[in-house]
Formats: sequence, structure tokens, C-alpha cells
Amino acid sequence: MIRNGFDLEKYISLQSEMIKERIEKFGGKLYMEFGGKLFDDYHASRVLPGFHPDSKIRMLCRLQKDVEIVIAINSDDIGSRKLRGDIGISYPTEVLRLIDAFRSLNLHVNSVVITQYRNQAASEAFKNQLENFGMKVHLHYPIEGYPYNVSKIVSEEGYGKNDFVETTRSLVVVTAPGPGSGKIATCLSQLYHENKRGINAGYAKFETFPIWNLPLKHPVNLAYEAATADLDDVNMIDPYHLDKYGKTTVNYNRDVEIFPVLNATFEKIYGVGKSPYNSPTDMGVNMAGYCIEDDALVSQAALDEIVRRYLNTLVERRKGRVGDETVSKLELLMKQARVSPEIRPVVGAALKKSYETDNQPACAIELPDGRIVTGKTSALLGAASAAIINAIKELAGIEDSYHLIDPEIIEPIQRMKTEYFKDRNPLLHCDEVLIALSICAVSDPKVRQALDALEGLKCCEAHSTVILSSVDEELFHKLGMNLTCEPVYGGNRLFHK
Repeated sequence: MIRNGFDLEKYISLQSEMIKERIEKFGGKLYMEFGGKLFDDYHASRVLPGFHPDSKIRMLCRLQKDVEIVIAINSDDIGSRKLRGDIGISYPTEVLRLIDAFRSLNLHVNSVVITQYRNQAASEAFKNQLENFGMKVHLHYPIEGYPYNVSKIVSEEGYGKNDFVETTRSLVVVTAPGPGSGKIATCLSQLYHENKRGINAGYAKFETFPIWNLPLKHPVNLAYEAATADLDDVNMIDPYHLDKYGKTTVNYNRDVEIFPVLNATFEKIYGVGKSPYNSPTDMGVNMAGYCIEDDALVSQAALDEIVRRYLNTLVERRKGRVGDETVSKLELLMKQARVSPEIRPVVGAALKKSYETDNQPACAIELPDGRIVTGKTSALLGAASAAIINAIKELAGIEDSYHLIDPEIIEPIQRMKTEYFKDRNPLLHCDEVLIALSICAVSDPKVRQALDALEGLKCCEAHSTVILSSVDEELFHKLGMNLTCEPVYGGNRLFHK
């Protein structure tokens, strides 16, 4: 049974009320910059057991009638190959996915703002695509001297040149497909234009991490640093909050460094001495820290996440996507947290199984009750596929000797792969195994029983002694499992799918 250390209902309730209070503080109009992910926040769900990947969007749905959404995307990211790493899609594609997702929940999407627009061909093509879909698109332009030349930024030569986004609701959520998209600049540009129209709109920032009212070196905050090691984010005490209120709170370096500029911008918009905030912490509305009900459980989950991030980064370095510096940062974080890969039982179990099978690829899965099952490479199945089959047999109480898939069924599939699809690897991938199982389930009650047990793999830990194919990796992700791999490929080829 999965234990929860985070009170989700309390969080949704407190967070909704906090946002309502902030709207009222500014007289009924608030632009809220949403950091992190509104959907699919798997990091938060891993380090705060009980938090769901869609918790933030569920909270917004409580405010549905008051909310409209603006999506910002940096023009430079439209024509690049920049991807949202966790789901592997481009930023423009992620914008389309977000629009569909918001609409499916009856949340009003106002428009898309293309920031840093300089007439780039890719940006113009994306603008036309959005407009053909019936979306409103607004353009924001580069401002010379941004963000430090406040006098120019907060003028007709700065924000004044940007398109104004007409909004009608009290809470305008500004979100984006990823970091560096221009969310805060979009919010401040809107404040400038609203102020010109006599509307004293406000600004707030919603970032789940770091959690401001946890200690600086709390495992949850260290896990955030691990998650953003490639972005140079570092947690630090908010010196402005400490100086003003005498209270220690945690923020991160970029917000602390930019706060004097933001404060000067607020004063330029609202008038000298009328900035609404005294510190970066003041700008935030995050209530997650008040909803942790089992600190020991949450701390352990965060330590596990630090190790997962380290192992995943070793794989990313092996693929050439990150350098030694990012790995070194994570090694330092592990020392601070006093953890090593050995805290994940599946790591040792997978390596042991590989050793016992002449160093062939192996995979281990930890079930919810702590039992560990393994899978080895055979003539028919890859180790990951074998591990999943063994895991669902164990969960369903099916004896180990029982064949869920008859080898006579597997062999024709292998021939199809190698002879017709020209695949060099005859072993069945995880998705192919599950499709074969679904066919076998028509006539075999035990297979149906095993498939019913798939839900029990959600949140289970898994480790492979080799880097899995993208197909297998995606299947583990779809099953909700926390997968890590050793940073080696299962073969000597230079090209890997």
C-alpha cells in the first residue's frame, strides 16, 4: 500500500483561498505567473507522496469561472530543436497540447503571446498556424537593456510597443511550455498597459519549489536543485525577507538576483514607494509547505528523487545531452543529502541479476510491499519485458512457472519484426509483450488476472542495467513507474533508437 505524506485536499483548499486573497488585495485583477508544470508534474508527485501530477490544474478548476489563461512562448524556441524533456515534444507542439488540455477542462484560453518576436520565419509560420485554429496571437518584442534599463523598459519604447492582451476575468494565469519563455515579462507588460488604462492590476508568482517555509537544506528543496541542475538554479535564503521581517525563508538565486529590478519596475508602474512587495518571497502564493503531514516520509521520497536524478543525468551524459558539470553538481547534492545509488534496492538487485546471468542485461522492479522481482534477457524477451511479466504475475498471485505467453505466439511476432520490419533486435519490447498478453487474455483467465494487476505497478521503482530503448522507456513512463538505468548501452553499436 502506498503511503501519503502530503494532504492534497488541504493543499487545494488552502491554495485556492490564498489566490483569492491575492486577487482581492489588488482590487479584483491579478496576473499570476505559473512556474513549473500545470499538467504532468511528476516531480512534485514523487517528492510529495499524495500530490498528484494534475494537482495544480485541479486547484485552478476550483476557480474556473474567474480564470483565463495566456500562454507565452519565446520566439527563439519556436524554430529551435528545444524539447520538453520529460515528454519529448517541441515547445510549439506543447503549446498546442496545453490549449487542448485546458479546453478539455473547460478552462478559458485567452491567447498565445510570442515573446522576443523579430519577424523570424518559424515564428510567423506558427503564428499563422495558431490563427488558422482560431487562436488570438499577440506579439512582444525585444527591449534593449532588458531587464536592467527600467526607465526604458517601463515606457512607450519598451512595454508600450508590445501588444496588449485584452482580458476580462479576475485571475489571468500566464504559463508556458518551459523555462525562458517570457512569463514574467508578459505579466509586467500587462501591468504597464492596465495601469495606462486606469486599472491597478497586480502580479503574483506561483512556484511549487523551492518550498519557502522548509529549511534551506531540507531534502525536498535539495531535490528541486537536483531537478534543475542544468539550469544553474541554487536555493538560497531570501535576504530581502530576512531584512524586512526578521524571518528566514527559502527562494532561489534567479528570483533573489532579479528582485531589485522587479521592485524598481513595480515602482515605475505604480509610483515611487508603491511597490506591493518587500521580497521575492512576498510575491509567491505557494502553500505546499503547510500541507506536509509526514515529514519523514516526504524527506525519504525526496532523497530517492535526488538519486534518480543523478542516475538519469549519467544516462543523459552518456547520450551527449549534458556535460560533466551537471553531473558534478548532482554528485555534490548527493553528498549534502548523504545518499548514494545504493539507497534504491532495485539498483543492487538488477546488477546482481546481471552478474548471475553472465553480465547480460537485467531489470529489477520493487513492488509496493517491498518485494523485488527481476527479469533477465532470454531468447524471446528483453530483460525489461521479462521484469514486467514477472512483476504482474507476482502481484496477481500466479505461480512463477506459468507461461502467460506461449513461446509459439512469440516466435511469429519475432519473425515479423526481423523478416518484414527489418528490425535487428528480435526480442519483444514491453509494448509488444502487453499487446500479446491482451490477445492471450481472450482465452486465458490467468492472463486477464495478470493484466488487471498492471495498475499495481504505478509508482513502483525500477532499474535496468542498460539504457532502454525509447519504446520501453515510454512504456515504463505510461505505467507510472520510476525508472532509472545504468549509463551503458546493451551493445557495441554507435546508433541506438
